Amino acid sequence: MSQPNTPPVADHLTHFDAGGQAHMVDVGAKTSTHRIAVARGSIRMKAETLAIIMAGTAKKGDVLGIARIAAIMASKRTSDLIPLCHPLALTRVAIDFDTDPANHSVHCTAQVETHGQTGVEMEALTAVQIGLLTIYDMCKAVDRGMVMDGIRVMEKHGGKSGDWSATS
Repeated sequence: MSQPNTPPVADHLTHFDAGGQAHMVDVGAKTSTHRIAVARGSIRMKAETLAIIMAGTAKKGDVLGIARIAAIMASKRTSDLIPLCHPLALTRVAIDFDTDPANHSVHCTAQVETHGQTGVEMEALTAVQIGLLTIYDMCKAVDRGMVMDGIRVMEKHGGKSGDWSATS
């Protein structure tokens, strides 16, 4: 129920109808455009854990290589994980990992693209999160205290709302 002096939920959240019921947004009338989203996030860990990742000596194998494949696979399965997401035909998924020894971190950046009627922000965010979770899974035997943070959309391009970039 809406608070006094505030518009109903349906006025600002597109996944709710006028009655406040959840629904999948109808994108049928939207113009198909080239859509791009870039998301980023990080995982902090012990210096020793990062050293294992960088040396490629983790018992489970190539941590960043496997995390890259997991992130790509996850981006393609976003609509299976998030109930109101449209299944999209992705045209490109690029995953980059940057090691940051000064902060004992690995940063993941995902760029996802499609030509379609809805954006790919959720696919980029899903890719980052699963990439980081895969790093956690592969290294948890030596470091259960790893922390994922800063997961966010950095930029998006295409569609009716045009381009957007994070300011900080």
